[in-house]
Amino acid sequence: MRALSADFVIVGAGIVGLTIAYTILKNSKNSSVLIIDKENSLGLHASGRNSGVLHAGFYYTPDSLKAKLTREGNEIMKDFCKQMQIPVNYCGKVVVASSESDLKTLEVLNQRAEANGVDVKIVNENYLKELEPNAKTYKFALWSPNTASVNPLNVIKALREKLQEMNAEFLLNARVLARVGERKILAGENIIHFGRLINCAGLYADKIARLFNLGKDYKLMPFKGLYLKNDDNILGIKRHIYPVPNIKNPFLGVHFTITSEQSLKIGPTATPCLWREQYGFFERFRPFEALETISLGTKLLIKNPPLFKLGIEEFLKHLKARVLKDAQKLIKIPLRAPDWQWAKPGIRAQLIDLRTYSLVQDFIVEKDNFSIHILNAVSPAFTASFAFAKYVVQNYIKEVQIAQV
Repeated sequence: MRALSADFVIVGAGIVGLTIAYTILKNSKNSSVLIIDKENSLGLHASGRNSGVLHAGFYYTPDSLKAKLTREGNEIMKDFCKQMQIPVNYCGKVVVASSESDLKTLEVLNQRAEANGVDVKIVNENYLKELEPNAKTYKFALWSPNTASVNPLNVIKALREKLQEMNAEFLLNARVLARVGERKILAGENIIHFGRLINCAGLYADKIARLFNLGKDYKLMPFKGLYLKNDDNILGIKRHIYPVPNIKNPFLGVHFTITSEQSLKIGPTATPCLWREQYGFFERFRPFEALETISLGTKLLIKNPPLFKLGIEEFLKHLKARVLKDAQKLIKIPLRAPDWQWAKPGIRAQLIDLRTYSLVQDFIVEKDNFSIHILNAVSPAFTASFAFAKYVVQNYIKEVQIAQV
């Protein structure tokens, strides 16, 4: 057992934890920062498995954190990638309609874009044909020129290099096991003393928050994002192609993504998982988590049947044919199952509000005198990460006198 200490201890070396560490050290060069993670390398979970889409920020209600931070985060991420010579695909995105009712939602998205200061344009079918000949829509579509894509692993690698230059320390293979004092945690075989702890643990953020008697109104339900991939982009698609979403939930529907390497992906689904890291059928099996999820799912069946029904519908998309059927609605060219292979899935750390048994739509931050807890850091958290980190530092860290350890 060894003892370590730092002014700031950040739990979780995903994109949110890394950008918060980077922002702290940019603004407080004399502070010590220790970043801990339960894995032996970075990018193994949500951040590294992210689609890499840099969202423009028009989906979100103007009063939300997502609306405030996504547009700015998009710009800062692009600037960081330019500085670090990370390739960005400035492809833009079209959102296509399938019915008259979709046009009403398209107008809502256009109004949100205007309120959020995001550059979008509603275009007709002829204009869409010039932007993306393969896309099909009902009468109108929405064009977002500032949506882009980047390889998230490149961003994580660059951030780690910058943080090491700034004298941040990393401690891997150190799962947080317990809180053992007012400003002490047990992580792996280490007792860690902190002036301030920042919980960015993603799939386990709610559990760590509970060690500090916070996050009591929420419980995490993991949703798997399944993708199909074609490395050669045999369809010749140039833009991201998305459907008009159901704006009552935070999922955007199966869509086409062009990666920064010019490959093509279809997905993701929003398939409920039984445990938090269920990438494969029995991968990282944790029976206690499975029992927790079954219990939560049972309560959702009783208290929110439409959400439970959505989960069942998404579960059926383990079948390639179901994913391709959804994707086929967006384009003119026929899709052939042999052309597509399953890609590495990701898992969304989605919170459920236990007061209403509904999906939490926005980012959630809770704090006490010793700790800050980043809850529900889901899409577009990758896009918003630098702006979100600035928001956390400005609004939570400056309020508290950091204890010298």
